[in-house]
Order: sequence, then C-alpha cells, then structure tokens
Amino acid sequence: MYPELLKIGDFTITSFGVMMALAFVAGFAVIRVQLRERSEDPEFAGDVLLGAVVGGIIGAKLYYVLLNWERTAIDPAGMLFSRGGLVWYGGLIGGALGVIFMIRRRRKSLVEMADVVAPGLALSYAVGRIGCFLVGDDYGRPTDSWVGIPFPRGYPPSTAGNLRRQFGVSVPDSIPDSTVLAVYPTQLFEVGLSLLIFLLLWKLRKRPRQAGWLFSLWLLLAGAERLFVEFFRAKDDRFFGVLTMAQLISVALIALALVLLRRTSAGGARDSGRA
Repeated sequence: MYPELLKIGDFTITSFGVMMALAFVAGFAVIRVQLRERSEDPEFAGDVLLGAVVGGIIGAKLYYVLLNWERTAIDPAGMLFSRGGLVWYGGLIGGALGVIFMIRRRRKSLVEMADVVAPGLALSYAVGRIGCFLVGDDYGRPTDSWVGIPFPRGYPPSTAGNLRRQFGVSVPDSIPDSTVLAVYPTQLFEVGLSLLIFLLLWKLRKRPRQAGWLFSLWLLLAGAERLFVEFFRAKDDRFFGVLTMAQLISVALIALALVLLRRTSAGGARDSGRA
C-alpha cells in the first residue's frame, strides 16, 4: 500500500490525509451544484463543508478512542493523533451536528438542506474509503479467494499475530504471528457500494418528492451497505453474537430510515420548482 505520498524531513503527506481532503472537496462540489439548481446561495456549501470537516473529524476520532478505551488508556496520545482510527459512525454523528449548526446559523430549512447534503455524503464516503485502502486501515478477515489483498504496511499490518490479538480473528495456530495474510479489501467494497449509492441519489435528486425523502433514502442505503460489509470486516467488537456495534447502529438507522421514507412518501411530492 501507499501510506506516505511525500516526506520532507519530519513533514509527511499521507495518502489518507490527501483522500480525506479530496472527500470533503467532492462533497463540497456536489452540494454547490445542488444549491445552484435550487436557486440557493452556492457559497453556503462552504459553511456545510466547514461544519462537516470539524464535526466529522472530532466525532470520528472520539468514537474511535472510546471504542478502544483499553488501548487509549495505555497510549492516549498515540490513539488521538494516529494516522488512522476514524470511525464512520462517529464521523456521521459529529459531522451531522456540525452541519446542523451551520444550517441553523443561516436559518435555512433543515429538512430541505438534508436532501441537498445526501448525495455529497455518499460521494465523500466513497472517496474517503480509498484513503483507508491506501493506508491499510479497516480491512477485512483473512481469505483465500481471488479478492484477497495483503497489507504488509497496513495500520496495523495484516499479520496473523495482529489479526489474532487486535481483532480476535481465529487464525490457525500453525501460521506464525509474523505471516502477512491476504484479507478482504472491505475498504474497496465500501468504495464501490457508496459510488453506486451516490449515482442513484444523483439520478433521483430532481424527482418531485416530499422534502426529506432523498436524505431518508441515503440513510437506508448507507445503513444497509455498512450492515453488509461488516460481515467481512476484521473486528473485535462483536458483542452481540455475530453482530458488531456498527451493525447494531446500522439496523437502527435502517429502521429510522424506513419510518422517515413512509412519512415523506405519504406526505406528497414537494414543489417541483424547488427540486
């Protein structure tokens, strides 16, 4: 993989950082286009971006350090300032709070702006996950299939020892700890699925619907995508049988999305002039 793109002395530009920046830029561009389509001030996209960046990064990192509190207690600085360790659901919560603050600050309709933001969220997530792949973070369980990819320089490397100790994955005792194993590239699974979600939302964005319908659809699809991919992930938080914490949150989001979709579908189509 390519965790570092450029290093000058102590200054390092990581692939993860670059892709995170591109993810926010992609979301900004998509939101700006939709604001223009709705005859809204396109500069508001900058406010949305700022709220998403600040809130998303803080939320993602806080969720990560709390989820891994045992490792955080041992090395709090290392966990807080590591190049990886940004959990999507933490980023979703933090980013959502940041965006809501900006929307309320400008006194705009929260429901209508949620529809504007939805396609950008899907595209930003797809681009961001490319960064996870390049840095070797958030990969899956070992596999002998053709899709398997080893991460010798991953965060952490996909060695038998790391998979056993850090992720609780069952690896045969005959395999030495130092052996680098091929694993499911779950980051690429999410890239592909999120791009498909973005394309669908982008196609549907101008259809006359009740305000909030497009965001509800994104919530449903994003929850279903994460629920599916988690079955392949190398995770140590399967507290509820085979389900991870992320999957439980996904189920809750899917249920919420179904309720919202039913309400917005029953509420009638929105004014097509606003679409």
